[in-house]
Amino acid sequence: MRSNAEIRWVPVRELGDVRMGKQLSPASQESVRQYPYLRVANVLRGRIDYSDVKTMGFSRGEREVYGLKPGDILLNEGQSLDLVGRSAIYDGNKGEYCFQNTLVRFRPNSQVLPEYAQVVFERWLDTGVFAAIAKQTTSIAHLGSERFAALKFPLLPLAEQRYIREVVGVVSSQEQTIAASVAKLSAVRTGVTDDLLRDMAWDCVLSEVADGPIRNGYSPVESEAWTGLQMLGLGCLTPAGFNPAQLKNAPASITASHAAILRDGDLLMSRANTRELVGLAGVYRDVGTPCIYPDLMMRIRPSNRCSAEFLAAVLMSTRVRRHVRALAQGTSESMVKISAATVREIPVPLPAPEEQDRLLGVLNSFSAQIRDKKVELAKLGKLKQGIVDDLLSGRSGV
Repeated sequence: MRSNAEIRWVPVRELGDVRMGKQLSPASQESVRQYPYLRVANVLRGRIDYSDVKTMGFSRGEREVYGLKPGDILLNEGQSLDLVGRSAIYDGNKGEYCFQNTLVRFRPNSQVLPEYAQVVFERWLDTGVFAAIAKQTTSIAHLGSERFAALKFPLLPLAEQRYIREVVGVVSSQEQTIAASVAKLSAVRTGVTDDLLRDMAWDCVLSEVADGPIRNGYSPVESEAWTGLQMLGLGCLTPAGFNPAQLKNAPASITASHAAILRDGDLLMSRANTRELVGLAGVYRDVGTPCIYPDLMMRIRPSNRCSAEFLAAVLMSTRVRRHVRALAQGTSESMVKISAATVREIPVPLPAPEEQDRLLGVLNSFSAQIRDKKVELAKLGKLKQGIVDDLLSGRSGV
């Protein structure tokens, strides 16, 4: 069994190059010579999505500095607190892509295998190491290249790194297969939604199908103690809809009669986030205690002519997502906002209840398949985390 003395705790900066990407600017967007770059939306857990890549201007010198090569690890620099530090190994061609400053690049030196470093980074994500060093501004947490570079990395001999790479690689391969299946099902679901909505008459705007005004939430200072009241974090709205994964203790001053108290079935929409995530929508489901929503979300209560689930599907359709992203404004891509006036005027269809139900029936079929796949993925994730803990602690007898 390996002794703990064999682990050397070395600052990340001593094991490779740590660098932030290039900042997006009007000048770079207007440059004649445009090159593809990766951003937060492209770097998922353990894999890079090349299906939606944007371009900006890079000089020859900048391409040398920000160009990627196989084995580079990209980490989310600006993200929600639970996802900051999410990482993946770049597996494209050398110099084919550059990267934006919403990402941090770690280029390991000869002491570290990229796959082993990725194992450690995923463990840090799961155990809250990245969240603990991140600085949060409004809804976005920033990893910080200097803070990341100062983290103490558990350096093992290369032979042991190779062993860990092989053992963990088996489970990771299974994870990637299931994740690819989830991504495919999600893409098909989106495509089917878009096709069904395309044939409907988009002759209403959001304010016309809402029961009362569309209201921003309230963001009091979080309570350290449990008060029996909770408040949502912005991360509760995801590309898959509402997920109460980021709940905070609300102060005792909030009462059950507060205007921001949610009720089951309320439709929520984010009004500020990164450009990729702004405008996400989801139907709130009771979390077991009175709960309020933050100022960076809006609450929409649909009229009796329209179900919240149908309206959420409309707001998450490709057509509306493009519309919202195009109208979002901000000086930084890591925080753009949409105005109340913009949201009120979002075009929406209002078909008969039977048509709404037909669309939701199709979506629910896909959603059930995706849920089953995610359960498999969660089980594999726990298995892998246990394996990694054993390997890094020496309990496996490596």
